[in-house]
Amino acid sequence: MAVVNASLLAFTPHSSPSTSKKSYFPSTLSPGIPCTPLASALAATQRRRDLFASTFSVKSSDICETVNVIVEENDEESSETLLYSFSPLSLLLLGALPGATTVRSLFGPFVELVKSLNLPDWLVHWGHPGNMAVVLFAMGGYGTYLGFRIRFSDDVEEKAKAKDLHPKLLAGMFFFFALGATGGVTSLLTSDKPILESPHAVTGVIGLALLTIQTILPALFEGNPGLRNVHGILGSGIMTLFLIHAALGLQLGLSY
Repeated sequence: MAVVNASLLAFTPHSSPSTSKKSYFPSTLSPGIPCTPLASALAATQRRRDLFASTFSVKSSDICETVNVIVEENDEESSETLLYSFSPLSLLLLGALPGATTVRSLFGPFVELVKSLNLPDWLVHWGHPGNMAVVLFAMGGYGTYLGFRIRFSDDVEEKAKAKDLHPKLLAGMFFFFALGATGGVTSLLTSDKPILESPHAVTGVIGLALLTIQTILPALFEGNPGLRNVHGILGSGIMTLFLIHAALGLQLGLSY
């Protein structure tokens, strides 16, 4: 009987003070569940799983935050818009090239001749703009109108006259514009002003280059009739460019 009681006492659940002091984790068992060795082992395993899950959760949240930051930075970088633009005013650097010095040396004798004539200042200052305005609006404007009549008129006689006069007027405009460019340079040099640095000079050079192409196109109409459309569109663009050129010239004339 004593042996049986001792055996039962050996398997009776109890907690020793030394065991409780060595426990590193508080017991998570419910008060109604007996604290057997098997139950203690299961509780310890569960605590380790909870600790691992908590640590992994923290690390996962940190990783997610890091990924979100990277994604936001990528979104900010991808939302940047690069604007590429071209301005013809960058061609003003041509004024710093030796070409300006060469033009000055070539026009030097003629400029001295004009100065020696003692012409009125208003004539030297506004003579070139006045002549070019007449050429632009009289010859260029009417020549452009005749070009549209060639394309859209149903009158055979009117179309024939327009075909005869249109190229003559625009060829004359090209000649007087090229000649007038020398007058503009002379006017600037006579007033001791720089040349080729202004937007007016840049648009003038571009306009003369486009007029040269426009003059060549009619010779290619027979082999490629589609160039007639290009000729009409380019001609309208050239006239628009020269209107801007005239406005810039007026601004330049009023600046000194």
